[in-house]
Amino acid sequence: MSMESIRDMGEMESSPDMHHFYESGSLSGTDKESWFREIYDLYADNVYRLCFSYMKNEMDAEDVMQDTFFKLYKQGPSIQEKEEAKAWLLVAASNECKNLLKHWWRKHQDITDYAELIGKEDEKRIELFELLMGLPAKYKTVVYLYYYEGYNSRQISEMLGKPESTVRTHLQKAKAILKKEL
Repeated sequence: MSMESIRDMGEMESSPDMHHFYESGSLSGTDKESWFREIYDLYADNVYRLCFSYMKNEMDAEDVMQDTFFKLYKQGPSIQEKEEAKAWLLVAASNECKNLLKHWWRKHQDITDYAELIGKEDEKRIELFELLMGLPAKYKTVVYLYYYEGYNSRQISEMLGKPESTVRTHLQKAKAILKKEL
């Protein structure tokens, strides 16, 4: 998925809203484009990895990633700090993945079908992947943000709107589950 495909979707779907945004004096179209391009270039890989960890296949992960960036594009550069944009993107992508996974047709897929996506590396890595994907969503999100994205428990609690103690508890329970299984 490219940034251009997201921009094209935005031009097709919500041009009147975007013209109002431009006319309000906030940013010119080129400023918005450069802001979006910079955010996309910085965080597309992070969002894709999170989406893939939930969706367990490339096509669905790309779809969710595109939807997430499209929402950000429609929203415009109301997020000024890059770290705020990253946090917003990760939470939005996580929520979008959870919504898609609630559908009945998603509940009958076997995780072993996706172990090949890692490659034919050592069995420990595949086993760890399967265990991580098998964690409940509330643990998987916290583990991803903590270990893969490098956020601390305070930052995660702010992103998810949960108490910091809950985030730490989810991390501890996820570790316990993984240790027990390994």
